[in-house]
Amino acid sequence: MPYDPYDAVVLAGGAARRLGGADKPGIRVGGRALLDRVLSACAGARTTVVVAAPRPTVRTVRWAREEPPGAGPVAALAAGLRQTTAEHAVVLSADLPFLRPATLRRLLAALRETGADGALLTDADGRDQPLVAAYRTAALRRELAALAAAHDGLTGLPLRRLTGALRLTRVPDPHASFDCDTWDDIVNARARIREHGHVLDEWISAVKDELGIDLDVDMNVLLDLARDAAHGVARPAAPLTTFLVGYAAARGEGGPEAVAEAARKAAALALRWEEEARETGGAGEGNGGPSAPDAG
Repeated sequence: MPYDPYDAVVLAGGAARRLGGADKPGIRVGGRALLDRVLSACAGARTTVVVAAPRPTVRTVRWAREEPPGAGPVAALAAGLRQTTAEHAVVLSADLPFLRPATLRRLLAALRETGADGALLTDADGRDQPLVAAYRTAALRRELAALAAAHDGLTGLPLRRLTGALRLTRVPDPHASFDCDTWDDIVNARARIREHGHVLDEWISAVKDELGIDLDVDMNVLLDLARDAAHGVARPAAPLTTFLVGYAAARGEGGPEAVAEAARKAAALALRWEEEARETGGAGEGNGGPSAPDAG
């Protein structure tokens, strides 16, 4: 189901006291700054506003700053919201190493389907995470205006003053809601992305960010091709063949379909090589010799 356009507001200020005042948005997890990881997750936003002092980022964003600087999350949210125009906005902190686009799609779907003012994640302990959430911007603006009138401004107000006045629906997700408040959290996050079930996806995402590639392809197709090339030809054929497949797809300005088609052709060629080797009784490393890799 297509999703309505949405904007993103990322709060990247704060003193990071539990990190000893370190530049938390710039701390790297899996080789990428925490802020860049969040910006990759909300790449589908029509407009992304980061509330903080400008810095280099992997994506082009708009910058905003609360007045006065350091006035707190409610004031920061109001500053970012002023640069948005979509009916819905995701509001995110800049320290979410496991946030994914799919998480934001779930939040936006819950917002649309329930008619609530906001849909937010809850963490492993069931606590609300108002900075991993999707909101109706009209509801946010209404309550921000009411708070500003009641308190002669927004400086120093806690987020619960804002969210307490909204009709909210909740989406449990202990993984995506994990945030990095302490150095122990950073160490934990760095260890978790290297676990067997996550490391390949994390690595591919990091490489795509580093190279400026915005292309979703079926990794299993490329892995199968690498296996076929290694077995049917020789081990060094695996990385070289996958490189050539990517080059061919890029030269044709194709998307995922072009990668899949090039991979199909190359895999068929590798299988023909293997068949010929069997017919001629060859004993190279692509024919089950002692150095042939496990087909796994």
